Amino acid sequence: MRLHRTPPTTTARRLVGLALAPTMLALAAAAPSAAAPRADAQQAQAQAAQRHGGQDTLRRAAPRDLAVGTAVAGGGHHAEQDYADPFAYDVEYRERMAAEFSSLSPENQAKWEYIHPRRDFYNFYPMDAIVRFAEENRQVVRGHTLFWHSQNPEWLEQGDFTDEELRAILKEHIQTVVGRYAGRVQQWDVANEIVRDDGSGLRVGPTSEGGNIWITRLGEGIIADAFRWAHEADPRAKLFFNDYGVEGINAKSTYYYELVQDLKAQGVPVDGFAIQGHLSTQYGFPGDLQANLQRFDALGLETAVTELDVRMVLPENGIPTSAQQAQQADYYRRTLQACLAVEECNSFTIWGFTDKYSWVPVFFAAEGSATVMTDDYERKPAYYALQSTLRDARRGGR
Repeated sequence: MRLHRTPPTTTARRLVGLALAPTMLALAAAAPSAAAPRADAQQAQAQAAQRHGGQDTLRRAAPRDLAVGTAVAGGGHHAEQDYADPFAYDVEYRERMAAEFSSLSPENQAKWEYIHPRRDFYNFYPMDAIVRFAEENRQVVRGHTLFWHSQNPEWLEQGDFTDEELRAILKEHIQTVVGRYAGRVQQWDVANEIVRDDGSGLRVGPTSEGGNIWITRLGEGIIADAFRWAHEADPRAKLFFNDYGVEGINAKSTYYYELVQDLKAQGVPVDGFAIQGHLSTQYGFPGDLQANLQRFDALGLETAVTELDVRMVLPENGIPTSAQQAQQADYYRRTLQACLAVEECNSFTIWGFTDKYSWVPVFFAAEGSATVMTDDYERKPAYYALQSTLRDARRGGR
């Protein structure tokens, strides 16, 4: 997800105080105890599904070989809002998430500043809660993210480390985090947003200018090392590149296309390429999305849509017009259709499902209504566009 980086001290001051208590509550509230029979968890899921649409949900409509997911709200900008941690405290939010989706992605809870706030301390509680919740509700997990230029803790960005020390820190982090969830996380976004927006090269330079600390200090070879270290920690997890602005065939996506081929030739365990899909109705739909996914598929990679939302400039009253909702629904539908048409596109995730907790209004002035449900969980035309497309694919034998 493309973000303006918040000052790390803002998050660091709150990490232990704000994160531990709500997430410990989530461990108790979101799932049965360890001793509870799995049948109890399945019964609870069935009851939640019945309250929120019965069998009439996205996960029930989807083909069996497609994981339909959502980001789990928490951390990041949520700490600055006037509501409690959504995953820990919003029961209806958790129930709808269990009923609607077969895959979960931590929105911020596995990013460096949140999961590794001090050099000698890992805050695993939020991610543990998400993984446990997913297991109890028969959902898979996508891990996000291990290697990024943004949302790094202050101790890392401002630390006086030698290159050797920095390399050791990265290796320890990747192997500690991936190793903790070995066999429990299906896919990892290993390298996130490492290419410049214009596709001219990797993100090299000061962090304040969008540079990636790892690549800038340690060179391009550290990318291959990151994938190798993740694979050593969990040989079963599928390892992905992930980025925005790569939905179509352009200079940026082509840079990845060539980079992947180079890494695969070296035997680097790269398994997949993911497009985020932060779209806006202000701009045209990337009509070559399917062709772009297909060319990565032809390299033997899995592909995925990992962060789809479709924002719009709202009228003064804050309520989208019928035309805007129809255009948004069309963008959601066409993105899903592109994924379904590519054989190894087997994971489709929207970046939050309710406007109540969307990141969009926080980062894009005058824009919003980007998800498939309103603040009070009313389904929008975009929701039904996804649901009908999934049903058609399932009936068609996808």
